[in-house]
Amino acid sequence: MEKITVSLGDRSYPITIAAGLFNDPASFWPLKAGDNAMLVTNQTLAPLYLQKLSALLSAAGVKVDQVILPDGEQYKTLAVMDDVFTALLQKPHGRDTTLIALGGGVIGDLTGFAAASYQRGVRFIQVPTTLLSQVDSSVGGKTAVNHPLGKNMIGAFYQPASVVVDTACLATLPPRELASGLAEVIKYGIILDGDFFQWLEQNLDALLALDEKAMAYCIRRCCELKAEVVAADERETGQRALLNLGHTFGHAIEAHMGYGNWLHGEAVAAGMVMAARTAERLGQFSPADTDRIIALLLRAGLPVHGPASMAAEEYLPHMMRDKKVLAGELRLVLPLAIGRSEVRAGVAHDMVLAAINDCQKSL
Repeated sequence: MEKITVSLGDRSYPITIAAGLFNDPASFWPLKAGDNAMLVTNQTLAPLYLQKLSALLSAAGVKVDQVILPDGEQYKTLAVMDDVFTALLQKPHGRDTTLIALGGGVIGDLTGFAAASYQRGVRFIQVPTTLLSQVDSSVGGKTAVNHPLGKNMIGAFYQPASVVVDTACLATLPPRELASGLAEVIKYGIILDGDFFQWLEQNLDALLALDEKAMAYCIRRCCELKAEVVAADERETGQRALLNLGHTFGHAIEAHMGYGNWLHGEAVAAGMVMAARTAERLGQFSPADTDRIIALLLRAGLPVHGPASMAAEEYLPHMMRDKKVLAGELRLVLPLAIGRSEVRAGVAHDMVLAAINDCQKSL
């Protein structure tokens, strides 16, 4: 078992990583006998885990209710979040309740925002079941729902009480979802840790085969890197923005193509190549390093260019709604080398369009 602490003073919390955590009620700290909880999950995961976890927590003396939501990025909306509020109020649940987010990034983001909002804030626990959510979205307190004009535009910074990562969940993950999670894994190597990127080049096949030892190290290292960044910059006023490598381009793809048509990790993978091509054009990134990124993404089964039906000019309106835009100026996370990155302001739109078109030439 691995334990990592996200250090935020009196709001610090543990990330617990191991296989088999769903067999031990103590994993779900700080829940204890006599507590009330609402388990939030989706229609895909409910048959796999809901009965088991409800029974486990009930046997430990926790009163557990549940709400099952539709599955998919297109359901990460205010309207669907309202179903959570309705379920909480019908029971009813008060300020002493705990929401449990059992699922991937959609469930985690939506449930976290519901917890931040319900009766002005209740406790919640992240229980991520996808690789993407285990290494990224469950850690750090970013909660949100989407708007038709932009991804994650309505939300709050609201930290969980704990994060419970049962790596056994990955055995039920479809290959496309596994690849999507690997995009975020690869991102950490590009922006923060060149040695980890090299480790990924050497161990990607083991991760694709769900090798237990390799996957445990991978998740731990990603969570360590994320926890360090969040502890230093919780509300993304500085270095936390580096975690958005590829996301400005990727969110444009997701919004333009319709949420759920491109998985988040797929869009981020294409976006990271676009960011690398932009950095190349600025003379700050080696084409050889871009080739390493592309090779690793392709091995992971990820796209390295955007949708064929999306023209370069169609990216910019979405990109200008990005949350990093300040005073009407586009700010991009760009790599400097494998393992180092920066937030760059003032990149000319023509250069961004040219970089997108560089990627599309491989179609």
